[in-house]
Amino acid sequence: MSEQREDPQTERGFTVSDRRFSSRTTERRESRPQETPPSGKQERSFTLPPVSFSTFLLSQSSLAMMYLGEIPDPVSQQKVKNLELAKHTIDTLAMLEEKTRGNLTPDEEQLLKDLLYDLRMRYVQAVKK
Repeated sequence: MSEQREDPQTERGFTVSDRRFSSRTTERRESRPQETPPSGKQERSFTLPPVSFSTFLLSQSSLAMMYLGEIPDPVSQQKVKNLELAKHTIDTLAMLEEKTRGNLTPDEEQLLKDLLYDLRMRYVQAVKK
C-alpha cells in the first residue's frame, strides 16, 4: 500500500485576520507621541481655515508675496526675493482663472481677479527694482 502525503502547503492551514480596524490599532495611533519637525523646533499651534477655493487662492497669493520679498518666509523669518518662483505662482493663478472661467461664484471670481491684478502690479514693481 502506498501512503499518500498531502502537499505541505495544504497540510498547514492558515487564517487571515484583518486587524486594521481593531480598537487596539486605534488606541496605538492615538497614543503615538507627536513628532518633532525636522528643524527641531516646535511648530506654532494654530487652527487652519476650512478648505475652500478662496482659501486656496489666498494661500497661493501668500506664496507669491513671499517670493516677491514682500513678506518673510514663515520658516526662516527672512524676506527672500525669487522672481522666477513669483512669476510661476502668478502664472498658476492665471491658469486657474482661465480653466475655472464660468465655474466660480461671483465672490471667488472677484477675489481671483483682484489677487491677480495686485500680484501682477507688485511683480512689475519688483522687476524694476
